[in-house]
Amino acid sequence: MVFEAVEPEQRQLLKKALDDARLCVPDVWIQYVSLGGIVGEYEVDAYINGSLSLPPLQRDILAHAANELIDELPPRPRAPYGADVARTQAGGHPLEDPQSAEEQGYGRGRGSNPGEG
Repeated sequence: MVFEAVEPEQRQLLKKALDDARLCVPDVWIQYVSLGGIVGEYEVDAYINGSLSLPPLQRDILAHAANELIDELPPRPRAPYGADVARTQAGGHPLEDPQSAEEQGYGRGRGSNPGEG
């Protein structure tokens, strides 16, 4: 079994994403084939479980198939910020305030302190 340098980590992260999303190999394989994947279900299962190497293009098609299925899943509940909980406790809706926690400096790509950007 010969692995390209990125393949083991790509495989592990794919397996984790599938496990976290509770997706099974047959569902991922069907999506993979619909996108032009050329290996069989058995080979996809063997790849996910670390027993078989796949060419880079086939790994990327498999990752794309998994991502499409993950995107179709219902969103998971998000953790509220303190201001959201306070509004809810006060009888309001957590999304009523036009200035969200992200706008206050707690969103992605921002610093960990309010006002940092």
